[in-house]
Amino acid sequence: MTSTDIPKRSPPIEELKWGFMKVEGCPPGKDFKLFPGGAEKWDWRESNTSHVPGIQPQDVEYLLKKNAKYIVLSTGMENQLKIAKETEDFLREKGMQLNTDYFVKT
Repeated sequence: MTSTDIPKRSPPIEELKWGFMKVEGCPPGKDFKLFPGGAEKWDWRESNTSHVPGIQPQDVEYLLKKNAKYIVLSTGMENQLKIAKETEDFLREKGMQLNTDYFVKT
C-alpha cells in the first residue's frame, strides 16, 4: 500500500471548550467543518444556519464534496444546535445511516 492508497483522515480536535476549538493544523476558532485531509472554519452565515432550525443540507453537502464517508453532526456544547429536517432527509436520500442520539459531555 502506498501513501496515496491510505485514506485521508480528518484532523483531530486538540482542544474544545465553550466558544473555542483548536483543530490540528488550523488557527483556533469557534466552529469548524472537518473532512478527510483538512478542516475549515465554519461560517454559519454561508448556509443561513442558526440554532433553530439547525444544520442545513448545504453544510452536509459540502462535506460530501470533500469525500467524507462518515459525517458526525454536533449539536453543540449544551445540545442547542438542531439538525434541520431537510438535512436529515438529504442524508437519507444519499443512503447515509442517520443516528442523532449522540451526546458528548465535555
